[in-house]
Amino acid sequence: MKHIKVGRTVLHSLVILLGMFMSGCGQGNSGESKLSGTLTISGAWALYPMVVRWGKEFQALYPDVQFDISAGGAGKGMADVLADAVEIGMVSREIYQEEIDQGAFWVSVTMDAVVPTMSADNPHLARIQDQGLTRADFEAVWTGQVKTWSEVNGDPNSYDEIHIYTRSDACGAAATWAAYLGSYEQEDLQGIAVYGDPGLATAVSEDALGIGYNNLNFAYDADTSRPVAKLQIVPIDLNENGQVDADESFYATKSEVVAAITDGRYPRPPARALHLVTHRPPDGLVLAFIRWVLTDGQSFVPETGYIQLTQEQLQAQLDKLGVD
Repeated sequence: MKHIKVGRTVLHSLVILLGMFMSGCGQGNSGESKLSGTLTISGAWALYPMVVRWGKEFQALYPDVQFDISAGGAGKGMADVLADAVEIGMVSREIYQEEIDQGAFWVSVTMDAVVPTMSADNPHLARIQDQGLTRADFEAVWTGQVKTWSEVNGDPNSYDEIHIYTRSDACGAAATWAAYLGSYEQEDLQGIAVYGDPGLATAVSEDALGIGYNNLNFAYDADTSRPVAKLQIVPIDLNENGQVDADESFYATKSEVVAAITDGRYPRPPARALHLVTHRPPDGLVLAFIRWVLTDGQSFVPETGYIQLTQEQLQAQLDKLGVD
């Protein structure tokens, strides 16, 4: 009898262990409760603040997941991911065919825009803010067709030279701004080349005769929603009537610009979608993170100062990933 009792106890223990093992396997296969590892991400300054926020929120859900996120321009993000130096590239411009041919796979995750900037100390600020500049004016500036502020603000008594600034790093902001001006590429933009979004904003703000461009989150202060210190936004005269009309005057705060992008008043480009890029379709932890970004992660988009894609657009990205 003793032998039989021991056998039943052993059998019962084996059943319990088997059940625990099967339960553990089910959790690992069915969901993301066991996610762990480090995600390496680099690229566009435009997307950097949003991805940092997503990383923080994702890590709060999955403490065993770590993030290594760095900005350096969309070109760096694309080069890094195609070289397998990082798992995800942040890209703030269209994806080129030659990159697709090398295995670039991307999904759009949010939107923002590039805005033209000038110094708050510019002696022509009031006139520019009243009249705005047309797309053709901006093209003439960045292609060197005009040299002085009088040539774009109509003041015959002004001979101050325009100091043009652009980006030195291969970036989506420059590519997007060049595309808005016409059939141009970043290399076609004239001006003093400055590294990074923060550097360009600083250079323009400290030069009373400077003009540049920035992504929204570097042109506007995150706390006040107003342009960063000593920087102003150059209004675009969209209907080219020589003045900034009421429906074109939406630059005082970032929230106003976001509303204009959302309802289509701000042109596209320089408004554009922002992408996460992988080298070939993602799987594992990378797939889990991107799927979360397109679903639960969207709740953090408005408060971080970005523009949400429509539900139809988000679903199209999920379909591209092959997930619900």
